[in-house]
Amino acid sequence: MKASQRLLVKKSVNPANFNKGGLEKTLSAFSLTMMGVGAIVGSGIFITPGIIAAKYAGPAAMLSFVIAAVVCSLAALCYAEFSSTIPLAGSAYTYVYTVFGEFLAWILGWSLISEYLFAVSSVAVSWSSYFQNLMSGFGLKLPTFLTAAAGTAGVSGAGFNLIAFVVVLAVSLLLVGGLQESTRVNSIMVIVKILVIVLFIGVAIFFVKPANYHPFMPHGVSGLVKGASLACYAYIGFDAVSTASEEVKNPKRNMPIGIVGSLVVASILYVAMAAVLVGVVHYSKLNVGDPVAYALAVIHQNWAAGIVSLGAVVGMTTVLIVMLYGGTRLLFAISRDGLLPKVFRTVSPHTKVPVKSTWIFGIIASVFAAVIPLDKIAELVNIGTLFAFAMVSIGVVFLRRHETLQQINSSFKVPFYPVLPVVSFLACVYLMLNLQAFTWHMFGIWLVIGIVIYFAYSYRHSRIRAGLRAKESKS
Repeated sequence: MKASQRLLVKKSVNPANFNKGGLEKTLSAFSLTMMGVGAIVGSGIFITPGIIAAKYAGPAAMLSFVIAAVVCSLAALCYAEFSSTIPLAGSAYTYVYTVFGEFLAWILGWSLISEYLFAVSSVAVSWSSYFQNLMSGFGLKLPTFLTAAAGTAGVSGAGFNLIAFVVVLAVSLLLVGGLQESTRVNSIMVIVKILVIVLFIGVAIFFVKPANYHPFMPHGVSGLVKGASLACYAYIGFDAVSTASEEVKNPKRNMPIGIVGSLVVASILYVAMAAVLVGVVHYSKLNVGDPVAYALAVIHQNWAAGIVSLGAVVGMTTVLIVMLYGGTRLLFAISRDGLLPKVFRTVSPHTKVPVKSTWIFGIIASVFAAVIPLDKIAELVNIGTLFAFAMVSIGVVFLRRHETLQQINSSFKVPFYPVLPVVSFLACVYLMLNLQAFTWHMFGIWLVIGIVIYFAYSYRHSRIRAGLRAKESKS
């Protein structure tokens, strides 16, 4: 076999092995939906609408979220077909391994590692900020050198973000206790978070001023599209849902419900939040760290600000739970294929959870959150997500042509095939091209590191390639 063919060797899928991964099947459609909402509706809904309105789209920020929701919905339909056809851990990495081959799967998997790792770290930093605001209401304040990473913009004397460090480790401890317990806590927090968001909308809607919606698109269509590119960060949660395929009771039915359902609920909340926020406060004043609390202060509804801060802390906790979970299951899947050391695929016989993988991922994310400023660690999240969306979307075309997978009775099929998957692919690529040059530079550096690791370790330890070598030696 030629070297180029070895790089593109594909993962064989045997339906008989779908229930033999060692992970326990405990998740229902409701649990999946709550996981998705928990990851999608997090720190983004309390921060992103203000940033998009102030810097890019103006009052049309609500349309930026609509555009992002449409693009992500197209990708979500493609994810739903893959996850109901191949109910294995690893999400987009596993799907691409099956239809495109190992090297592209590694590139995508490595990109997703950055997505989950930096998403956890950035959310932990935001969690720390909101938690400090909440504590200041009780007259409690930690020294600056323990609440912000060194180099954080506008903060002198910063050093180590202890709060961000601790919260990631606390969530890691929750996850190693078992998936069923973690999802139960997550579901409760998601319900609390939704109630808080509804409270804000219900209070603030009576203070909307129609004049604040003019001009509606101050930066034109380009600002609208750039806002949509940033808004995609808000919708990455359903990718984490798809990593749960192997732990779902009835994946053919429950995976499409969980992915699409969580995206629908989240989209409604984001659009409603953005519409009310820019109606209450002029968009030019929303480039602040806590635009929702700021809006409540402007309309003199300070009694609700504390509740919203609490909701933000709860909301970001659910994001940490789901993104940490997604990252560890991705590492589990890559390690099971031999592309990462076997320590990442070791499952506890008691909790059926990859404990070592969870702790390793959690410790690295906690250190990043503690020592790297937020504006530096958030850059890689969007581009890794859109890259995954694009590959999964176009992958559906190859999935339908896969001889073995054609025999699997998938309960969900992407409508308007092949037009919708192709449109989804092109839309994701277009949004990627609208991201900042610095983001592309960072992405390139991350990929170079991944390629070095692949040829230094993964290529030689691939389990599929080992099987091929064994067959070739016999022949």
